[in-house]
Amino acid sequence: MVAQQTGRYSKYIRPINIVFDLIVITALSSFFFRELNLDMLYYVSYQAFTWIMIAILVKFYEVYRFTTPVEIISKLLKQFSVFLLVVIAFFPFAKTAIFSGSVIAVFMSTSFCIIVSFKYFWFFYLKKYRIVTGSNFRNAVIIGYTPEAIRLKEVFDTRKDYGYRFLGYFSDKKQNPEVKGKIDDLYDFVVLNKVDEIYCSLNEISNERLKDLVEFADDNKKAIKFIPDTKEIYSKNLKIDYYELFPVLSLRKTQLHNPIIKGLKRVFDILFSLLVIVFLLSWLIPVLAILIKLESKGPVFFKQGRPGMDEEEFFCYKFRSMQVNGYTEQEASKNDPRVTKMGKLMRKTSMDELPQFFNVLLGDMSVVGPRPHLWSQNKAYASKIKKYMVRHYVKPGITGLAQVKGFRGEIETEEDMINRIKLDVFYIENWSLIMDIKIIFQTVFNIFKGEEKAY
Repeated sequence: MVAQQTGRYSKYIRPINIVFDLIVITALSSFFFRELNLDMLYYVSYQAFTWIMIAILVKFYEVYRFTTPVEIISKLLKQFSVFLLVVIAFFPFAKTAIFSGSVIAVFMSTSFCIIVSFKYFWFFYLKKYRIVTGSNFRNAVIIGYTPEAIRLKEVFDTRKDYGYRFLGYFSDKKQNPEVKGKIDDLYDFVVLNKVDEIYCSLNEISNERLKDLVEFADDNKKAIKFIPDTKEIYSKNLKIDYYELFPVLSLRKTQLHNPIIKGLKRVFDILFSLLVIVFLLSWLIPVLAILIKLESKGPVFFKQGRPGMDEEEFFCYKFRSMQVNGYTEQEASKNDPRVTKMGKLMRKTSMDELPQFFNVLLGDMSVVGPRPHLWSQNKAYASKIKKYMVRHYVKPGITGLAQVKGFRGEIETEEDMINRIKLDVFYIENWSLIMDIKIIFQTVFNIFKGEEKAY
C-alpha cells in the first residue's frame, strides 16, 4: 500500500520567517527613528542587509523540527546582540543623524519581543499541528537492525512533535517481523512509498553498496543520514579537517576549551560574584558571624583543601556549620550530630556556600560547574567510575547541573556518584551561557522550594 503523501510546506517556513522579521525591523525603525534625522531609505537598506548577513553567520534561521527551545534562545541572543552593535555603528557615519540610546533601546526591545513571540508561536504551533493533524510528516526508513537503529525508531514513535512517520527496517544481517526486507528491496519501497529520509546504520552496509545508495538518494531527491554505531565517539563534538582534499574527522574540544568562551565565562563569573559580594555578603557576613559565634566556639569560616581544575588543590571557603571536629574528610549525613542549629538553617538554604563567591573572584571556582569533591571521594571513585576525571577539565562551581537535578549532598550509593558524574560530563560537553543562567535560576528556585538532600 502506498503511504499517504506527506506535507510539503516546510520549504515555506524559512522564507516566511525572514520576510516577517524584515517587515518588523523595517516598520519599527521607520516609526521609532523618524525623528533622528536619518536617510530612512539608506538606513533601512543597510539594516536589512546586515540583518541577513548576521543571520547567516549565527545560523539564525537554521531551526529544524528537532531543534530545542534552548538552542532557539541562544540563536536569538546572538542575533540581537550583534544586530544592536550594527545599529549603533551606523550613527557615527551618518553626519546629520541624532544618536539616542533610549530610542535604540526601545526599538531593540520591541523588535526582540515581537520576533521572539512570533518565532516561538510558529515553532510550537507547528509541533502541535503535526501531533494533532498527523500532516506534514516525513516518511523515514532505517537500514540496519542494530541497538542504535532501534533507539532511533523509538525516538520517532515517542516524539511525534518531530514529525516522522517510520515505515520499517531493511537489513541483510538480521531478520525480524519488523524488518521489511533486505537492502536490495529498499529501492522500490522508497519510490513506491514516497520515503523522504533514509537512515543508514554504518555497520550494516559495505562501502560499495553505500556508494550505490548515495547515488540512488541523489537521483531520487531523497535525504540520506547516517546512524553512528560507535555512540561513545560519534555522540561527541566532531570537527572535519581537510589534508588537501582528504577529510579527517577529529574530536572537537568542548566550548569551555575555547579561549574566547573561557574569557566570556570568566567575565560573567567576576560580574556575578561582585554583585553577590557587594549587595548580599557585605551585610550578611557580619550577621551570620555573630549568630555562628553565639552558638559555638570556633572560626566563622571553614576552609578546606579541595581538588580544582586539573586536580590542583585550592582552599574552598564556607560558613562554618558544624562543631569544630577532626573529621573534615567525612561528608555530612542526615541528622549529623556535628551540625549546629544555625548550621542546619544555613545548609537548608545553602547559605553556608556563599563565601565561595570569593573563590570565584579569586579564579579558583566558577559560579556554575561541577561541585568540588572531597579528596577522599576523588581517591575512592577516580578509578571506579568512567569519565570521573573529566570533571577536572574545568573549574569547579558553586552550583551545577547535577545539583539542580537532585544529585547533591551525601553520596549514599555508588549509583548516586555515577549519576552525578554523567550530569557533570554532559554539562562540560554541552556548555552554553544559557545553560549557566538556567542552572542559576533553578538553584534559586530549589532553595525556596526546599531540597530533600540539603542537610
